[in-house]
Parts: sequence; C-alpha cells; structure tokens
Amino acid sequence: MDKDRVEGKVKDIAGRAQRQAGEWTGDSDAQAEGAEKQVEGKIQHAFGKAQDAVKSAKHQIKKDREPERTHDRKDERVA
Repeated sequence: MDKDRVEGKVKDIAGRAQRQAGEWTGDSDAQAEGAEKQVEGKIQHAFGKAQDAVKSAKHQIKKDREPERTHDRKDERVA
C-alpha cells in the first residue's frame, strides 16, 4: 500500500474531525480549515490509490511477459 494512501486517509479523518468541531463550536474558520484538510486528504488518498494501480499493472504486465514453464529441471533425465 502506498504511503500517500495512508497519509491521505489520516488527513481526511483529521479534517473531518476539525470540521465537525468547528460546526459544534460555531467556528466557521475551523470548519473551512477542516473541509480543506479533508479535500486534501481525499486527493492524496486517490493519488496513492492510482500509484498502487500503476504498480500492480506493471507487475501484471511483467508477469504476463514471462515465458510459461512446461516442466521443472528436476524432471529432466540425464542420458
């Protein structure tokens, strides 16, 4: 899992908490900052998810290009 996914999720949760606290206290600045942090976290999480998808696709392409083995070396007989 990409570190951006984890960090993004943490920012999203922290922003949600800050926004909610701002709503409870009537602090519109805290609400705005929390919402901003939430959006930033969601974007960072999505970026990390995209990076993971690219890595996975590269791995699958590499795996697909490898020649298929039809037998093991231990099955070969010495003449």
